[in-house]
Amino acid sequence: MKLGIMSDTHDRLEFIGKAVEALNGEKVDLVLHAGDFVSPFTAGKFRALKAKMVAVFGNNDGDRAFLRKKFAEIGVEIKGDFALIDADGMKVGMLHGNDQDLLDALSASGAFDVLVYGHTHEASARRRGRTLLINGGEVCGYLSSRATIAVLDTRTLEHRVVELARA
Repeated sequence: MKLGIMSDTHDRLEFIGKAVEALNGEKVDLVLHAGDFVSPFTAGKFRALKAKMVAVFGNNDGDRAFLRKKFAEIGVEIKGDFALIDADGMKVGMLHGNDQDLLDALSASGAFDVLVYGHTHEASARRRGRTLLINGGEVCGYLSSRATIAVLDTRTLEHRVVELARA
């Protein structure tokens, strides 16, 4: 199974469109969004996504009820602050990552094959024990000047960062 990993879209509609285009081009099976959509009006930009998407909230997601409603209209479930996903038999945890103590505790627990997070706006992947921690960076490109997503193969655990644009 091929996973698309993204976060921190922060209302940047043009770059959300680029991310959707890239994920469709990669033929991912499932997209994981680790939060910070910001506004409900962004849901429409995800409508063209061909894969199923599961998401969590980030610290900048204000009107959670309306975000859930607008994303549900296009078939996307926003789980809350945390999601547990079975991806091809792999146990994947997902959270935004703004609570560093929680992120550290979850990654140290050894309970997950993969832990997906965002918040830092920096693409990264590292191992902590048996757990692969992966951050797709930021779709918006506001802090790093690089709009990025990540792609992860659940069978091989090969992962790579896909640069969408220089902001």
